[in-house]
Amino acid sequence: MTVRQLRLVIQVDDYDAAVAFWRDALGLEETAAFEGEGDARVMILEVGRATLELANAAQVNLIDRIETDGRHSPPLRIAVQVDDARATSTELEQAGAELVASARETPWRSLNARLVAPDEVELTLFEELGGGPSVRETDSAPSV
Repeated sequence: MTVRQLRLVIQVDDYDAAVAFWRDALGLEETAAFEGEGDARVMILEVGRATLELANAAQVNLIDRIETDGRHSPPLRIAVQVDDARATSTELEQAGAELVASARETPWRSLNARLVAPDEVELTLFEELGGGPSVRETDSAPSV
């Protein structure tokens, strides 16, 4: 078996606001959009390279302590790598996101900010600072 694509589907109450946030504010590239009966609408956005991060409760608690001073994250959180975590965080706040924790350097050498998108999806922005653990390593530290 070969997995060729990871697609995360977010059900949103306000489709237009979600498009304004994810496509327009965050800058994800629209690759397809479809409409159907009963006002059914969907848009596929390109997010670049995707990985699936599996973490046990202890690791999630560690991440939450570092990134948010202990605010517990939901079971599913989206993390996206950006070039400038501080500037992107400010832009997304202006686009309607709620700031949970401002950008801070983590022990694994990334600058991470935590927000809640207008559609209630928790979002981590991370900026790689270099010199940290590789994504290929299997120790407990390199997580966002």
